[in-house]
Amino acid sequence: MKKPQNTEHGTQNAEHGTQNTERETRNTERGMRKPHFNVLQILSLSMGFLGIQFGYALQNANASRILQSFGADIEQLSWFWLAAPITGMIIQPIIGHYSDHTWTKLGRRRPFFLAGAIMAAIALILMPNAGVFAGVLPAMFIGAGFLMIMDASFNVAMEPFRALVADMLPADQSTLGFSIQTSLIGVGAVIGSWLPYALGNWLGISKVATNGGIPDNVVFSFYIGAAVMIVTILWTVISTKEYSPEELERFNAGEKHIVEEKSKFSDIFRDIAAMPKTMKQLGLVQFFSWIALFGMWVFTTPAVAQHVYGLSVADTKSLHYQDAGNWVGIIFGVYNGVAMIYALLLPGIAHKIGRKRTHSISLLAGAAGLLSIYFITNPTTLIYSMIGVGMAWGSILSMPYAILAPALPVRKMGIYMGIFNIFITIPQIINGIFGGMIVKRLFDSQAIFALIMSGCFLIIAAICVLWVEDKVHDEKPELI
Repeated sequence: MKKPQNTEHGTQNAEHGTQNTERETRNTERGMRKPHFNVLQILSLSMGFLGIQFGYALQNANASRILQSFGADIEQLSWFWLAAPITGMIIQPIIGHYSDHTWTKLGRRRPFFLAGAIMAAIALILMPNAGVFAGVLPAMFIGAGFLMIMDASFNVAMEPFRALVADMLPADQSTLGFSIQTSLIGVGAVIGSWLPYALGNWLGISKVATNGGIPDNVVFSFYIGAAVMIVTILWTVISTKEYSPEELERFNAGEKHIVEEKSKFSDIFRDIAAMPKTMKQLGLVQFFSWIALFGMWVFTTPAVAQHVYGLSVADTKSLHYQDAGNWVGIIFGVYNGVAMIYALLLPGIAHKIGRKRTHSISLLAGAAGLLSIYFITNPTTLIYSMIGVGMAWGSILSMPYAILAPALPVRKMGIYMGIFNIFITIPQIINGIFGGMIVKRLFDSQAIFALIMSGCFLIIAAICVLWVEDKVHDEKPELI
């Protein structure tokens, strides 16, 4: 009598086994879900961005006065800054393409941002010492060359970091991931922006340029920036293990992808032609956002020196001009500090009113901050203007990427993040070519009007974002 029972149980077990197999098959077809990361894991994932932004902040706040110290005219400033967006436009899609199709013992993203960090650290050390090479070329051109190398290296390091966050996190953590990344960017930017002021005013390191050179407080800040960049990049490289191509296939088995045995460089152009609709719409938002940011970075130091400190256009080597430059570093640190805090609030705000409205309001706050500078005569009051700029900056660094990431095919994440950078670099190139000429010839070298134009561009970007299609599956981003 027991044998039939065993047979019955065996039949039931076989049926259960068949059901389990079918369930596993369905799960495989749908794709496994990426595991959620806790806050500490996301911090380690993006720690290298802190170091990158540390060096980037030093560049943004000090490159103009370094070049002016070497003899650059205000009209020439934006031309020298062209090196940054041109190299970014060329390098980022290439890095994105090859990081999508490269696998090493370190993974596919980590080798690129490690190499970029090493090159950027070398450029940070050499740029303020460009005068040493004056026997070869004028120091102004040597400095511009190091600026190009530095920014190219930053681009090599930055693009894979954006893709790494998209690779590692599930879709419902994308807003959280990019917001935490933006907060780390803020930490690095605050310290990097304030460092020359702190070394010169608090630690007594010389802030006076001698013999047409660069003040020691700026030089030592660039040395420290190089060290911080290497340490933080190594943190991410050591603490983060990337998913293998096989794991990514399992996570996204339900999606249709183009599997290529061999990737071709020409595929970049095919991918550009096939970019998703959301990406094209965000491109217009990015265009007006970044043409505004470029004008702010290039012209804030001369604008503050002229409009707030009352200095002349030619007075670029005096102690008062150095004080103005150091104060610009402080207020740049303020807007980055605001961005750091505001980025942590963005997931909650987006949860309530949506990502597009959140980004639009943030851009309008930035516009108000830049336009208000025209009415300011007290340097301390500039801090209040930077609150709005910080809100815009925090949103620019996170919300477009949070909207974009779910709309991209996973196997093309790196290349599309690189292509997306074109919408950042083209407006900077346009501003770089014409911005200096407009300021000098149309506004009689009064750089404050460059900041007014930047504020107007942010208003246009705030309007454009309202028409972007947000394809995210979960409209309620996970809160911290």
